[in-house]
Amino acid sequence: MVIDSQKMKSLAEAASREDVAGRSLWADARRRFFRNKAAMFGLVLLVFVSLFALFGNSIAQWSNEEIDFSVMGMVAEQGGPSLSNGHYFGTDDLGRDLFARTVQGTQISLAVGIIGSAIAVVVGTIYGATAGYFGGRLDNFMMRAVDILLAIPYMFVLILLLVMYGRSITMLFVGVGLISWLEMSRIVRGQTLTLKGREYIEAARAIGVPAPVIIRRHILPNLIGVVTVFATLLVPNMILTESFISFLGLGVQEPMTSLGALISEGAGTIAYGTLWQLAFPLLFFVLTLFGFFFVGDGLRDALDPKDR
Repeated sequence: MVIDSQKMKSLAEAASREDVAGRSLWADARRRFFRNKAAMFGLVLLVFVSLFALFGNSIAQWSNEEIDFSVMGMVAEQGGPSLSNGHYFGTDDLGRDLFARTVQGTQISLAVGIIGSAIAVVVGTIYGATAGYFGGRLDNFMMRAVDILLAIPYMFVLILLLVMYGRSITMLFVGVGLISWLEMSRIVRGQTLTLKGREYIEAARAIGVPAPVIIRRHILPNLIGVVTVFATLLVPNMILTESFISFLGLGVQEPMTSLGALISEGAGTIAYGTLWQLAFPLLFFVLTLFGFFFVGDGLRDALDPKDR
């Protein structure tokens, strides 16, 4: 049987193209991520929590500040969860609807985690890339500054900022972000030291491309994977930090609330049998943390070249 050599060559080229496309970085990472059951479970949790935060107020029959005087001061059973009176999660010790307060608490906790992580990623990436690319004395000075700042307890710095400049939600966003960029800068600096020795970086230097352009066009795009994974794992740490600060009473102030503040209130009243006041905020707090941790682990596994 005579085999058409031209046809066989075309089939071989097509197979080669498919093989190359199948082994591309982002296509392979995307496939590995969506095959990770834990990551998919975490993604479902995050979608659920996000929908609750975005559209929960349209379901609530009471506002965050509105007080139901019919249950205020009553025994614990009369303030519990009920579908008949619209208090789906029950009420707190002041008769306020816990469902609406949990919605707002979830919104603020997510905002603190995401905005704080964004600030940390931007500051840490720029700082670390600059130190790693230029190297020498500048790198030594910048990283010694990071070491000194890491030696200072970050929680002490955050509490000091909130006490000095006011316990506002804006200051909480800025404070959480500004104390969390140090580890990011060290990671980015290490990756930049590896990247700047590559041939395409040397070629860009040889033709006179300015250093800021090289960092923006060649260094930073190659750090997207590492930065994305770290940012995903940083969000739950930001939420934990905000919750601890709110638990101490230094976070968001009334009438605003966060999951940490709600957990603090629930823990203070649990002795009176109001278990729901602690259970529902704690549930959404745990779901949010698990979601981000599972997604972060999935991204790390998907982008890890050792597992390819």
